Amino acid sequence: MFLGSFLVGFGPVLAAAPSAQADSTVTVMTRNVYLGADVGVALSLIPDMPGAAQSLWDQLRATDITSRAPALAREIVAAKPDVLGMQEVASWECRAGLGGSTVVFDFLSLILDATRAAGVPYVVASANGSEARNPGYSIPAIPFVTMVHDPATFQPLFGSDDAACGFSISDVIAVRQDRASSVRAAGAVDYAETTALVPVIMVVPRGYAWADIEIDGAPTRFVSTHLESFSSPGAVPPSAIQARQLVRDLGATSMPLVVMGDFNSDPRDPRDPGANPGEQPVVSEACPAQAGGDPTCSAYWTMVDAGFVDAGPDSADPANLSWGGAADLAGPDAARLDAARAMGNGVGFTDRLDYVFASNYARIVTAHLVGEGWPDGAGMWSCGTRICMASDHAGVVVRLAIATGVGIDRPPGPENSLPWGLIIRGGGLALGLSIGLIVIAVRRLRSTTNPDG
Repeated sequence: MFLGSFLVGFGPVLAAAPSAQADSTVTVMTRNVYLGADVGVALSLIPDMPGAAQSLWDQLRATDITSRAPALAREIVAAKPDVLGMQEVASWECRAGLGGSTVVFDFLSLILDATRAAGVPYVVASANGSEARNPGYSIPAIPFVTMVHDPATFQPLFGSDDAACGFSISDVIAVRQDRASSVRAAGAVDYAETTALVPVIMVVPRGYAWADIEIDGAPTRFVSTHLESFSSPGAVPPSAIQARQLVRDLGATSMPLVVMGDFNSDPRDPRDPGANPGEQPVVSEACPAQAGGDPTCSAYWTMVDAGFVDAGPDSADPANLSWGGAADLAGPDAARLDAARAMGNGVGFTDRLDYVFASNYARIVTAHLVGEGWPDGAGMWSCGTRICMASDHAGVVVRLAIATGVGIDRPPGPENSLPWGLIIRGGGLALGLSIGLIVIAVRRLRSTTNPDG
């Protein structure tokens, strides 16, 4: 019997506290805020690079982050988490000609500003000059290649109807502003396992942001991560490999530990293709059918097998599935709606990908989803004549009781992590990329599954 199965069978109760009782409480929320476009749709247009770029941009404008940010803020303010883990926090940049890039849509600023306007402001967790923010996956603005036509946007910025556009997404930990002074340390770590579409030249990095925060006298480590969504048939999913590093990186942590994020892993994975409308990893010789706790090819079971407890709500209940909204956010994805209903999820969600995991002297008090109740809920907004969701994911809100009497540990992460993020974010990708390499990359990418960001 796997340790994960043992823990789940006895419900969400973690290790006993070193003191008589856990006497501090904290509310956390994890939210994949959605980068605003379905990358898979754009990939289907390759090698028409301008067409692919235009597709991404048109989707971004339709999903309108300027309207979604207040909707996301309403969800956040309603839950009022002390600590907020966000994924796919996008920054969309454009440039005219060979000039420098201009940030056109900064999701982080828009969301944080919206929480302030809603009366409960949040700020990025930071300490000693470091932030809990990990920039990761990106498609750069490549002059004359990723061209977009949008006169209304670009004329005021560049005096042009067209510009080259791209994006990057980040994992972020934010704290309610009244908790900001309680952040003791913060930072980010890259995973060694990356998705190399073209070796060195086009590598998709992932990682995690972390922050050590004192919760009413109880130092606690928080992590926000987004594991890889793409997986090649017959191979161990990169998400499972990244989860193994995460477990190793956090293995020496003795303080209470809360890991939030989009793990791109359902407890049922890998599964039979016929019961897989979300195109999650499927069974193969390397990845046998899930037997209820096998961590071999599962990020979810890797976490549980390492002693983390899924804080809920019950991941086995179809009502608590957290991914499956339409790319345009106007309700369920029509392609998966019937399958979702057959599973028992009337909203159209087909997979549970979003979690709060806890370990080390914590006790789960309550847990619930947000953003899963289309067309009702604080996060709904009017998109023309329709009602749209704030994200294609639901979020998870958990209240925990945290033990006191535990000291602050050393920062997490491998001592010599590979600097893939620095390579990508340093501009090497944009410099070295050509249309030929992009075509090769996309051909490789089309052999993978589940193009959820």
